[in-house]
Amino acid sequence: MLQLNYSDGLIPVIVQDARTRDVLMLAYANEEAISLTRKTGYAHYFSRSRKKIWKKGEESGHFQRVSGILVDCDEDAVLYLVEQTGAACHTGYWSCFYRTIDGEIRGEKVFDPGRVYANKE
Repeated sequence: MLQLNYSDGLIPVIVQDARTRDVLMLAYANEEAISLTRKTGYAHYFSRSRKKIWKKGEESGHFQRVSGILVDCDEDAVLYLVEQTGAACHTGYWSCFYRTIDGEIRGEKVFDPGRVYANKE
């Protein structure tokens, strides 16, 4: 296995849908999250705000089954190729990249986050 270069213990993870090739999100992972992803086949990340590992979909049910992991040339970023269930973005859009820099909505809203996260903190 390559020696990943973690900055402050974290590495950026770009997430791409394996079928559509849409870029779905950017998150961060630590060594344990990468290990859990490889072991389980489901995307795990490290939440910088909550200071803990989380499995994508554990609250929403919108899981990411990882079909491949690629590493960039400097070994300081990784790309998860995933089979996305539901939507990737916690705001309800298919991708976190659903708007232009001018604020124009270009993405598809898949679910109502108020219903999905209503009773969850």
